[in-house]
Amino acid sequence: MSALLLAGFLGLGSASALAAESAPVTSGNDTATLVTDRDAVGPDQHLRVGLRLQLKPGWHTYWINPGDAGDTPTLDVTADGGATGKGGPIHWPVPVRISEGGLMSYAYVNEVTLPEDLVLKGSGGTTLHAHGEWLVCAQVCIPESGDFTLTLPAATQDAPEGAQAALFHKADAAMPVASPFTASVSADGVLTLSGKGLSAASVSQAWFLPQDGGVIDQVADQPLHVSDGQLTLGLKFLKSAHRDKPLVGVVVLKDAAGQESPLQIEARPVGGAASAPVQTASASGAEVPTGAGWLRVLLFAFVGGLILNLMPCVFPVLAMKALSLAKMGGAGRGVQLQSALFYTIGVMGAFAALGIVMIGLRLAGSAAGWGFQFQSPGFVVAVCWLLFLMGLNLLGVFEVSAGRLGQVQTGSGRGGDMMTGLLAVIVATPCTAPFMGVAIAGALGGPPVMGVLVFLAMGLGLAFPYILVAGVPGVASRMPKPGAWMGILKQVLAFPLFATCVWLLWVAAIQRGVTFVALTAGGVVLLGFGGWIYGVGQRRSMLEGGRGTVAFCRVVAALCVVVCGAALAQGLRAAPAPVAVGAAETGVEPFSEARLAELRAQGKPVFIDMTASWCITCMVNERVALDVLSVQEAFRSRGIVFLKGDWTNRNAAIAAFLKAHGRDGVPFYMYYAPHQDGVVLPQILTPGIVISTIGK
Repeated sequence: MSALLLAGFLGLGSASALAAESAPVTSGNDTATLVTDRDAVGPDQHLRVGLRLQLKPGWHTYWINPGDAGDTPTLDVTADGGATGKGGPIHWPVPVRISEGGLMSYAYVNEVTLPEDLVLKGSGGTTLHAHGEWLVCAQVCIPESGDFTLTLPAATQDAPEGAQAALFHKADAAMPVASPFTASVSADGVLTLSGKGLSAASVSQAWFLPQDGGVIDQVADQPLHVSDGQLTLGLKFLKSAHRDKPLVGVVVLKDAAGQESPLQIEARPVGGAASAPVQTASASGAEVPTGAGWLRVLLFAFVGGLILNLMPCVFPVLAMKALSLAKMGGAGRGVQLQSALFYTIGVMGAFAALGIVMIGLRLAGSAAGWGFQFQSPGFVVAVCWLLFLMGLNLLGVFEVSAGRLGQVQTGSGRGGDMMTGLLAVIVATPCTAPFMGVAIAGALGGPPVMGVLVFLAMGLGLAFPYILVAGVPGVASRMPKPGAWMGILKQVLAFPLFATCVWLLWVAAIQRGVTFVALTAGGVVLLGFGGWIYGVGQRRSMLEGGRGTVAFCRVVAALCVVVCGAALAQGLRAAPAPVAVGAAETGVEPFSEARLAELRAQGKPVFIDMTASWCITCMVNERVALDVLSVQEAFRSRGIVFLKGDWTNRNAAIAAFLKAHGRDGVPFYMYYAPHQDGVVLPQILTPGIVISTIGK
């Protein structure tokens, strides 16, 4: 009996010792558990919970600011039962700095506990449910996660500290304390601490850890100067830094004996801080323009819109405008100016609407970029069907008479000119012309009113050639005179639209799979039938005036459109089955920030291709500059790793990477030579440009 009682007491003691730690989640790299500082909970108990990570040698995880590469751990804790509550934010012990391959990481090694506060309401036992996610890295980086459950019994009063309380005391000892010194930072990056106790005898080393990334060059040296009552650290601000805002982070002071004192600071800006910036096409970014800077951005926007006329995306619409230009050869000057005016209104109105949507999404926190609407399969299919109907219209299958809402017949009235301008913008957005990167970045980063003006300037640039032809006396008169040849030209110009439909069909296949292609192609057939029977009704009306037949044909055509819309809505509700572009491409790896950081840390050259299937310029660049034998051989001989980011569907990581480099659209190309900063390539590539860049 004594032995049984002894065993029972030992069992209870063991259960108590383990009550404050959950069952482990174990991998080949670490062991993770949920821990608490108490083994039981009293009424309205304040509890401390934490994610305990025991890392194997050589592995590390990350701080709130992971540095130049990595990811921040997360921990979500809820309690239910007699006592309920939800965990607060993680309290972050001071990390170590790991500098490798030109990158800086702020990390934890060996073992760390990341604590949270959990205030319970009510009395009785509680069960903790937690989900954690963290990244562990060595030579490779592996994302890990775990779900934890921990049940704590009830206590009649505040429970004493339990078996795992020492872990929280250790974490507290590594926490930064509020700085007793006054902190300020100048616009050129000099961080100053002032106050009693600072001297060369008390501080031998110091370094600053920014709480947020994208503020300073984290791997750059931080020159230290200490005098009585003052300490300065030289920081290298990134051009993208908001220098008019306080600099928040941790300053670690180290004395001659090696004792470290981490201080939490919030340094106020002094000395003419700059205004909030926006990224440009360079890797480091540039500030939001002001004054004359906005004139430069508007000029870039205009030139970018002008160059859009040369982009492959716009060719189908320009082919249609060629017919309008041909008709202008025999028109009066008033008609010419009117046509140009309403085409310009359509272009600039569409650009303004697109700009308002993009700016609104950005203000709401979305990562929408240039061409974002083509990431919607529904939009892609709708444009495909619209262009197909326009092609049938050009072939004469049916006619849309002047003055009707939705008129798209080229050159026949104000509505036609405006609709053609609208269509030009719709199909232009998959392309990003040179100079547009700076303009779009300025539009999205600056005041909303200036942003809309930038988009209007782009629209003016796109419409300018047509304005020039109509507005300069004698130019339109030199165009060929209208004649029977124009009927043939009109029909020929339908085929660029059909070719664009094929391209959009391919985009839909990549976005949603072969089933969605069947839906799209079926819609093409049904709309073709609807267009044909609508044309039959029109011809019957002209020949015989039969109202009943005409009404019947129009009803059938309308039903075809309704059925297509319903089928598209149903198809969008179905689960997507996207096809990964480039998944089987030899020598091509999918882009990720972790893989890029890993390759750069290893000193390997990296070429990044940010592309999308709906970007015709991207596809052209691949065919003429990247997939050619000379370039592929240059990549192989230099051991260059090719990372491709596919933005056909929405991808937050790619959007963030583009934004970090001042771009809001694709194509985007960057080359990293070993242990060097990245070099941005032009948006229009040739084999010579690529080989010259990677050969430097």
